[in-house]
Amino acid sequence: MLRKKIGIMQPYFFPYLGYISLIKHTDSFILLDSVQFIRQGWIERNRILKQREGWLYIQVPLKKDNGRSTLIKDCNLDNSKPWKDKILAQFQIYKKIAPNYELVMNFLNQTFSKEFDNITSLNKHILNEICLYLEMPKEISIFSEMGLTIEEPQDSDEWALNICKSLGEKLTYINPIGGQSFFDKTKYDLADVELFFHKFNGLDYKQSYRSFEPNLSIIDALMFNSKEEIHYMLDQYELV
Repeated sequence: MLRKKIGIMQPYFFPYLGYISLIKHTDSFILLDSVQFIRQGWIERNRILKQREGWLYIQVPLKKDNGRSTLIKDCNLDNSKPWKDKILAQFQIYKKIAPNYELVMNFLNQTFSKEFDNITSLNKHILNEICLYLEMPKEISIFSEMGLTIEEPQDSDEWALNICKSLGEKLTYINPIGGQSFFDKTKYDLADVELFFHKFNGLDYKQSYRSFEPNLSIIDALMFNSKEEIHYMLDQYELV
């Protein structure tokens, strides 16, 4: 019997193609939101092109009472600020250079049409919308809402292990390759959890007349590529 493939990541805001590739190539994807929130990461911001050369951040404002010890699930949005309008305005740079500008802006307006109070719910909604746009609906769950009871992790590599053990079935866990050095494979072998690392082999694509800026938000890729081209890029990976 084939094992169910599980991916577990913190909830990122309009993440880059490699994150979406991991979602595509797992059967179930869990957003880990019961860990400490670290500011200035990928949870509340990402990068797009800016005027002429280089990149800039698109960012969701968070309430200032989200302190240093705040968990991701408790990070609330500051909806008193017109952050949606600001982000949509930042995408104006693509208007004259991206072939899919109107299509993607319609997608963004639709995605932003719903209201959310916290960053986890917003980012789950965004990921669901991206998957629907790419015609690959996926099972995406929020860890804190799953009602799982897990052993207290003693090391960073045990969050995924203990979640897999609590699900009560034989699983394959796939982690981005960037975290490979933090994992003790022996722990996973002893728990009968297969462990693999997803190595995304990102491809350059044409960003109009500009020199290529890698690892931007998937929105940049959508601006310049068809759905078929996006799927081809998402499939450029290997398991190690």
